Amino acid sequence: MPIDRDKVVGAELSPGTASWTPDEVILYHLGVGAGVPPTDPNELAYVYERALKVLPSFAVIPVFGALAGLGSLDGFGVNFAMLLHGEQDVELHAPISATGEATSTARITDVVDKGKGALVILEATSRTRDGATLFVNRFSLFIRGEGGFGGDGGPSAGHPPPERAPDVEVERPTLEQQALLYRLSGDRSPLHVDPEFAKLGGFDRPILHGLCSFGIAYKAVVDASLEGDGEQVARYQARFAGVVFPGRDARRTSMARRGPDRRRRAHEGTRDPSDQHAAITLRSTT
Repeated sequence: MPIDRDKVVGAELSPGTASWTPDEVILYHLGVGAGVPPTDPNELAYVYERALKVLPSFAVIPVFGALAGLGSLDGFGVNFAMLLHGEQDVELHAPISATGEATSTARITDVVDKGKGALVILEATSRTRDGATLFVNRFSLFIRGEGGFGGDGGPSAGHPPPERAPDVEVERPTLEQQALLYRLSGDRSPLHVDPEFAKLGGFDRPILHGLCSFGIAYKAVVDASLEGDGEQVARYQARFAGVVFPGRDARRTSMARRGPDRRRRAHEGTRDPSDQHAAITLRSTT
């Protein structure tokens, strides 16, 4: 088996430091579909530096430098054409400013046998220069063809949508060039741009980044259910159940409120992500 579980579980990657300015924030927002229509005041707040706000999902961008060493990690000899993004979990410990810097440290916390593949859990913590935690990302990477080694199959999916009609639905188209635009924020995997590489992965054309869909759904929730105030979000978890082909598939995000509404506590600075159970359950589909 190309993945040597005994070697990689607990392995730490070299730290990576990233800085960003309003240009990087605006580019990310454009990559997840912001700016439509371009004269809407709420959309301008994502793409105009005069009063720029930052989507909390931007937290996935500064960690890429810390993930660069994954391909050379001892015991992790996988075919990256067979890698799919399975899940993403982001904890926000502080608001993200339009200009900033963070150093991220990453480690593999688990490798789980999923039968047809292996699920690799990678946790990255991003901190300021003075050591304060800004955000924590957990990437669940599904490597097709790497399963069958046994062991615990891991937890089942959490927060299933309630069996009732959604409270809010938002549908957004995807652009044909959406993956080409989104990749400029740091995820340069050829799976999203190179037709020949996509064929090696079993796709007839390049697919959209899972984290682009992640950002599209995140923005839909912030705009439609949180009045555009992303700082109310303390934690956001997503499981990717399929693939999106840019320009061909639109994204429909259905939202249903559940449990106590704790948005006010998160907004006022009580940012204990373990206590911020999902006030909103969403389903994003093509």
